[in-house]
Amino acid sequence: MQAPIRISSMEAVCRRSARSPAFAAILALISACATTVPRSPPQSTADEALANRIYLVLNADPWYFFRHVDVRVDGGVADLSGYVWSADAIYQARHLASAVPGVTRVVTNRLELERNGLANGVTR
Repeated sequence: MQAPIRISSMEAVCRRSARSPAFAAILALISACATTVPRSPPQSTADEALANRIYLVLNADPWYFFRHVDVRVDGGVADLSGYVWSADAIYQARHLASAVPGVTRVVTNRLELERNGLANGVTR
């Protein structure tokens, strides 16, 4: 007869934790971050040139003030962040950036609405 296999307490914890969805999500997130491929110099240069074209288009708009908007591009995806003074400005920024050739998607969830020194209605 074979002796029972004993597992360490750490292995037991890992086995119990591995069944939880949160543990699986954390492992997936860690592995996704660990496998990110660095961009090559030509990709970085192309993304920077695209970001500059987006800046030019935003700053040429005669109706909205986009000087406080930052643009980052990664693989054709434009990420706009910073401050605007109306909800219409957010939609206009998205529209203008998406019209620039080479932009595949525009992300504006980091644009903050600021009115008369108030960020989202909260005084500073």
